[in-house]
Amino acid sequence: MHWLTDHIFKPYPELLIFLTVAIGFLIGKLHYKAIGLGAVTGCLIAGLFTGWATGVSINGTVKSVFFIMFLFALGYKVGPQFFRGLKKDGLPQVGVTVVVCLTGLGVCYGFAQMLGYGPGLGAGLLGGALTQSAVIGVAQDAIGGLHGMTHDQITAEQNLVPIGYAVTYPLGTILCAILLANIAPRLLKSDLKKDSAQLAKELDAPASNPDLGEGYYEVVLRAYSVDGTPISGMTIDAFEAQQKELGRRVYVTRVRREGRILAHSQQTVIEHGDTVAVSALRHDLVDLRPVQTIGAETDDVELLGYQTESLHVVASEKAQLGKTVAELRAEPFMVGVYIDKIYRAGSEFPYRLSTQIERGDTVVLTGPKRLVDPAGAAIGKPVPTSFATDMVWVGLGIFLGGCIGIPSLTAGGVPISLSTSGGALIMGLVFGWIRGKYPTYGNVPPGAQWFMDTLGLCLFIAVVGINAGPGFTSGLSQAGWGLLVWGAVATVVPLIVGLLVGHYVFKIRTPILMGVVAGAQTTTAAIGAINEAADSQVPTLGYTIPYAVGNVLLTIWGAVIVALLA
Repeated sequence: MHWLTDHIFKPYPELLIFLTVAIGFLIGKLHYKAIGLGAVTGCLIAGLFTGWATGVSINGTVKSVFFIMFLFALGYKVGPQFFRGLKKDGLPQVGVTVVVCLTGLGVCYGFAQMLGYGPGLGAGLLGGALTQSAVIGVAQDAIGGLHGMTHDQITAEQNLVPIGYAVTYPLGTILCAILLANIAPRLLKSDLKKDSAQLAKELDAPASNPDLGEGYYEVVLRAYSVDGTPISGMTIDAFEAQQKELGRRVYVTRVRREGRILAHSQQTVIEHGDTVAVSALRHDLVDLRPVQTIGAETDDVELLGYQTESLHVVASEKAQLGKTVAELRAEPFMVGVYIDKIYRAGSEFPYRLSTQIERGDTVVLTGPKRLVDPAGAAIGKPVPTSFATDMVWVGLGIFLGGCIGIPSLTAGGVPISLSTSGGALIMGLVFGWIRGKYPTYGNVPPGAQWFMDTLGLCLFIAVVGINAGPGFTSGLSQAGWGLLVWGAVATVVPLIVGLLVGHYVFKIRTPILMGVVAGAQTTTAAIGAINEAADSQVPTLGYTIPYAVGNVLLTIWGAVIVALLA
């Protein structure tokens, strides 16, 4: 190890960072059922070890770059959902989230005062118990701005933040998952699996194991040989109009005549001997009785093998926002157009007929170009499926956010400011919201979001761990193992308060409430455990808005608790 440290890690500390990340992601893959450490905790553990073993210190600017990039990406991703939560239909979920976050802040502050913790351990307790990794960076920034402390004292307090987090986070995650998936539903006298299945039926939402696919395909494509049936002599346009009047969604997409596939025209007259490709909803095709109406079914690989246009549209037209998928499909402009996928907050979102379209959702439409383009324009702004990130947008957003975070106010002699990282989070929220309204600006594809969000945070955490590693043993002895117990209590109390408020005050159904509380505490492992216990993805319906709001509040709490304990 000494040879590696002297000849590789000290001269080239950047190599130590990436080795730490590799080890951290490997540790993060360790899991039991739906509960795992995760990449962030893995990188922190790896960083503490490599920092302790090598004694290498990483430049603070490197750490700041990764963290400010992460916070902007986080805000950008949850921006549309965050602002939607401020509207009337999202207020009950936001109410529970605020209660959970305020209770968590109060409990952690109270314990820190009782135990004599300074701002470093107090912030670490908050971040770990409430499972919010971003607290580490925000708290360290806030500690760095405190007056009346020497440089060594500031460094020591900053290094105690990840130590407190590392002690409390794993148990906090496990307790949150176990409580919400197994204990809380019983306390509320609910059978989570049964209630989820009932709610899924009411909402037309998936109730089965999300890892299992469905054998039923709603949209079908078939080929038929026209043989003196009623369709003969009709134009494509006339046939489709006839089916529309009968309440059916049936469309002729291609025609083969005398061995040659014709260029598509709505005015093409279908003749005896043609082979036609027909696209329809399955139940409409059955109702049509195609053998009597069109002709015998045949297999024509070339005719059926064409590719439809796939258009990504960001929902922004006010007239369509809030409509369910079922309502959207009934619109005249959706004739011949099908919804393939929906992306929300940068990830594919499982949807059903009852799913409401929200501002900022990316809806993937498929079908003939002549029909898909007008449908896309009616729903929102079509966007190119480009993998290129608009770095003008990202760079400008981070710069402006950092600038608004610099000014500070003084309260009780303590300077309080958003800090550059907090400003980047706020500007990320704003830029993400703007992107939802005007999706022709600021393309940041899901892959780039993952890089800035997940990898940015993990790189930051790795550097934090490396720098804190040499003092980990002494810091842990200073904190004491009692921190583990108080961290567990600080995890459980806000969850119980949130459950009681959500159940008795806001009357939120139990499966949804479990998702709401998991989102409020931003515990991703918990929503996985809840879905597994429910054998359903219904609890996820309550997760999105609280996760967005909880991320913002808990991140800000990192600076607030430092100010309270300074």
